[in-house]
Amino acid sequence: MISIRSIALSCIVVIGFVAACGDSTPPPVDPPDASVPLKCDPGLTLCVEACVNTESDPAHCGGCGNACATGEACMGSACIAVCQIDGQQVTDGTVNAANACEQCLTTTSTTQWTPRADGTSCSAGQVCSAGACSAKCFIGGELFAEGTPNPANPCEVCVPTTSTAQWTPRASVPLLVGGTDIAAQGWTTVTQAPNTLTYGADHVRLATSTNGGGRTSGQLLITRANAFDTTKPFKLQVTMQVESVNNHNSLDSGAAILGSFTPPFGNSTDRSQMLYLDSAALGWADDTQSAAFPTTDGAYHVYELAVDAAKVATVSVDGVAKLTRSNFTVTGTIAIGDQTNDPNVDGAVRIKSVERLCP
Repeated sequence: MISIRSIALSCIVVIGFVAACGDSTPPPVDPPDASVPLKCDPGLTLCVEACVNTESDPAHCGGCGNACATGEACMGSACIAVCQIDGQQVTDGTVNAANACEQCLTTTSTTQWTPRADGTSCSAGQVCSAGACSAKCFIGGELFAEGTPNPANPCEVCVPTTSTAQWTPRASVPLLVGGTDIAAQGWTTVTQAPNTLTYGADHVRLATSTNGGGRTSGQLLITRANAFDTTKPFKLQVTMQVESVNNHNSLDSGAAILGSFTPPFGNSTDRSQMLYLDSAALGWADDTQSAAFPTTDGAYHVYELAVDAAKVATVSVDGVAKLTRSNFTVTGTIAIGDQTNDPNVDGAVRIKSVERLCP
């Protein structure tokens, strides 16, 4: 029989075992040694108990405690002004990759692109204009559209493909471009019915006729004032086709070129030195000189009137001299077309261009 004492001893052993198994308290840990400094990885610096990269940390840029100002970023250990545009950080002065006429300019805006100055080169043959890259010239602090002549010298023009910073010399000054409204180009008309003025793709057509039994005929003359400087030598070139023409009368012609014209109908001097174009000849309208030429051959010809410093005039056709005349008088106004209302002295001409050649 088990004694009460054995039972008691057994219980004491079990209770002790259970108590020992249920004790999960961790053993005490020694505190860190404050005398041992924190070590940072290579390339980092310890600032205020933290390891930082002083090359890029805006609070410690280039050194501990050296904080960048608002609107600056730390780059290469230096505080750099930046823009924040479309969620991207952009350094001051950076050009917009999508528009070469915009850049980050922190003194103007740190949140938007700033237009670059007008005239800034943005690509070959183009400059900035109102924040956009355009084929223009920037000369003397002013923008000029492509093809604009120099206000001080019409023999110079803006040609961006040649230069965006200087005027480009040109061979001639266009006074009339065929196929384009002549009034818009500075030309006026002298008319008497019946006549027609029409346009083709590359020319303006002038035609006159005489009504049956009429005592007068149609007249159609186009005139251009200030075509050249009357104090200087000049050369005019008219590219024209004479479709048909009646033979001239003295001082009159159904197809004529006047290097000088006095409104409204031309004075006696203008008409004496007028160039008439008959079907097979050309000459001065006062009949002092003429030359054979197949005027109505269905082709365009270049008729040139050149007046030198001595006032000697030379008329050439397709580069071949035909007529000369001394003491040529000019007013600066020129005229082309039918210069008469004599019956049955009519003509039809197509004018492709009128140009003043540049020296």
